[in-house]
Amino acid sequence: MTTRPRLETNKRQAVGLLAFVLFAVMAAVFLAADLGSAQGFPGEGSITASIGYAMFNLDGGAYAAEGFLVAFIVIAVVLDAALDAAVMLARREEDSEAFLPLRADGSGEDEEGKGGDR
Repeated sequence: MTTRPRLETNKRQAVGLLAFVLFAVMAAVFLAADLGSAQGFPGEGSITASIGYAMFNLDGGAYAAEGFLVAFIVIAVVLDAALDAAVMLARREEDSEAFLPLRADGSGEDEEGKGGDR
């Protein structure tokens, strides 16, 4: 005979209810906000082309893009540093193992007298 599922009454329900209320409040604020109309750059011209011209110190961009260029380079340096850190953390050392288990006698020492967890 199967039993009816019972509703758990613990802290998880309170946390879930709090998350739902927070979502509802944030959705209401977002939907009630007056965002106005979208603003773009006036006239003909491409901001992307202007940034490209500014990168190579050429004249020809429709807009002054030096301010955008600084932000572009800062973001590129930060992303490059994050990628380098991720590769460094993901790389394994070739000579050592990540974990050496305890010996059968429980001593935790291997043959060279090194500890079990390096």
